[in-house]
Amino acid sequence: MKARLKELRGKFAGDRGSYALETAVLAPVLIAILGLMIAFGRVTDAEGAVDSAAHAAARAASLERDAGSAQSQARAAADRSLNGEGITCTTSDVAINTSGYASDVGETATVTATISCTARLDDIALPGLPGAKTITSSWTSPIDTYRAR
Repeated sequence: MKARLKELRGKFAGDRGSYALETAVLAPVLIAILGLMIAFGRVTDAEGAVDSAAHAAARAASLERDAGSAQSQARAAADRSLNGEGITCTTSDVAINTSGYASDVGETATVTATISCTARLDDIALPGLPGAKTITSSWTSPIDTYRAR
């Protein structure tokens, strides 16, 4: 048995230190892949949250009776939606197109909400990764055709 162990030790003697070298080479690659996965996840979450906020803003605006209250309710709905999703935008812009309120009763009209949010990526600290990504989403919701405006 001792002879067999000695023979096996002799076979693998040339591989000494190869695991340390493999680890030193692969560790930065694995860390970079992990960082990219975090960045991709953060951008995907922000895209979903901005899309949801645009939907909520357009819907809230379409339920109002005049353009002024539609603007304020849409902005409030967008803020509530983004805060509820836990998304922190470094800069955000909410644009509500309420021109549909100028049309006559009986005509088809819509309200469009466009939301832009800049999500931070600079805290991930990967070389070559941009510091922020701006995400924009737009949603259109119909105004009730026969409701007084």
